[in-house]
Amino acid sequence: MMKGILIVCCWMTCNALLIGAPEPTPKDEPVPAERKSSVIRVNSTNQAFDFLRPWSKEAPSGRRGLGVIVDGNQILVTAELVANSSYIELEKPDGGPKATATVQAIDYEANLAIVAPADPSFLNGLQALPTTEDVKTGDQLSVLQLESNGTPVSTLALVTSVEVGKYALEESGYLMFRLSCPLQFRENSFTMPIVKGNRLAAVLMRYDGRSQTIDAISSPVIDHFLKESKNKPYKGFPRAGISYSSTRDPQLRRYLGLEDTDSGVYITQLDRNGPAAKAGIQEGDVLVALNDHAVDADGSYVDPLYGKLSITHLITTEAYSGQTIPMTVIRNGKPIALEVELFRRPPEDYVVEPYTVGKPPRYFILGGLVFEELTRQYLREWGPNWLKDAPQKLVYYDRFQSELFPERRKIVFLSQILPTKDSLGYEQLNNLVVERINGHEIKNLDDLADAAIRPVNGFFKIEFSEDPHEIFLNARQVSQDAAQLQKLYSLPALKRL
Repeated sequence: MMKGILIVCCWMTCNALLIGAPEPTPKDEPVPAERKSSVIRVNSTNQAFDFLRPWSKEAPSGRRGLGVIVDGNQILVTAELVANSSYIELEKPDGGPKATATVQAIDYEANLAIVAPADPSFLNGLQALPTTEDVKTGDQLSVLQLESNGTPVSTLALVTSVEVGKYALEESGYLMFRLSCPLQFRENSFTMPIVKGNRLAAVLMRYDGRSQTIDAISSPVIDHFLKESKNKPYKGFPRAGISYSSTRDPQLRRYLGLEDTDSGVYITQLDRNGPAAKAGIQEGDVLVALNDHAVDADGSYVDPLYGKLSITHLITTEAYSGQTIPMTVIRNGKPIALEVELFRRPPEDYVVEPYTVGKPPRYFILGGLVFEELTRQYLREWGPNWLKDAPQKLVYYDRFQSELFPERRKIVFLSQILPTKDSLGYEQLNNLVVERINGHEIKNLDDLADAAIRPVNGFFKIEFSEDPHEIFLNARQVSQDAAQLQKLYSLPALKRL
């Protein structure tokens, strides 16, 4: 499982029993020929980077899923299936020759990826499966799987709700189909297509065997990704950069000067570098309309197909990066109309990157002191409860990065000490934020690397934001011991910038 990406695959090979309820049994059905020629096995070997030991990787693991052929002789899978992949292999359902493949486009926030075979002729005889957005609560869909002998089977699933929900990352909310389905475990179960008739309706993202519930990536999100993936560079799904709260509290409404007929949500926080802030929206505004849709007191609007939905859907999926949409806010009792140009900030643009997948962490080792740039991926190394278990000072910097660091920068910190005679007496230090080296402010690892070749009077004076506020290293001794340090700890390099 990819570290930092949340997934619940709680499979059950036997039926869950509910007191007084009949045992549910999977209802497998024959797969029409049109669907058989649109699915393919995708086997991925994955090896993530170790953010606690940034010079190394974790042990490799394998994932097996079902991809679905889409327009352009390409294969759609979840991003989780091929994240940190070192090798991807394609296999037709009925066996025969296999082919290698590469990732053509990937979006970890939307949890989708496109892979393509090195030899395009490998997909000859297979056909693309078109998508459908005509899915609503109460519809009956089919989840496609493969038996070990390659026989395709499908299991009926009932759409129980359509809502904006969490995808693979903590802060990524998109339109999601929730289905009730008694699935049996089979090979290639990491990714599975879900169809309505002979069209792709969704892709399985999570399955909870206890409740027999599927959370699925919806077809509107799939369509958005497929369309956007044709752009180079890939722009991703946009954000507005706002946080809001309900205005149902009567005291809050009186404070804001809202009339009984006024609706909308109270904007509590803005990303200073986000689209809404750049358009002139302010904290304390009340958002009452978005893209010609009225916003209710809970932040929802009425969708013509799905009914009441979060306005997040209008921003992330209905709109595209670069598109300008109208927003109306109430400020000091007066309505103000604004035009907001939506875009997606790449993770590298944040002070603390929200995710770091598929690329190695940056680090710099000086005299046994290991320095890194703070990322949320590092904090996730503390497990599912990282918000409580990770170093709280670093969690605080991550949570309030926009307010604490308005300028473009990174947070450089001492992650650990590799004991050497250069670091004698400092062995217990870790997770300390670096402020300055020899009086020069450190805003990223490049600053630190530059300071490492500019000692003052033969020493490095390293200043931290916490106790001990400063330590010293002998520059000459650090330089002389560098090769021995690298050999002692089997380090491939003392830095990665």
